[in-house]
Amino acid sequence: MSTVEKVNAPENPKFPHILSHATKVPGLIFLSGQTPVDGTGKVVEGGIKEHTEQCLNNLGNVLRAAGSSWEKVVKVNVYLKNMDDFSAMNEVYEKLLPSPKPARTCIQAAKLPNDVDVEIEAIASY
Repeated sequence: MSTVEKVNAPENPKFPHILSHATKVPGLIFLSGQTPVDGTGKVVEGGIKEHTEQCLNNLGNVLRAAGSSWEKVVKVNVYLKNMDDFSAMNEVYEKLLPSPKPARTCIQAAKLPNDVDVEIEAIASY
């Protein structure tokens, strides 16, 4: 049996030519960054709050597909197009993630895929 497993969530759009939704190694799951897209790959309507919620929902799909959950997330990285969105993103993040919250980094990124305003990635245990 391989010690590296690739995981894809059926609810999320797939891009097998460039990435898996997650890579699972003994004890840890590394989740690819998720952007605010629906199952068809279309960016959802709305602003930073709706987009943050979609990113977190997409990550939740990947966590379930990998046999984990938000309670087992140990690190989150948030990439914002504009740091002025930090407070609004935090409102949604605080509401949707269980406590205690995982360790987190949040940075402003000059350009994100499809010019979205947020991308979120995570590391979890299982």
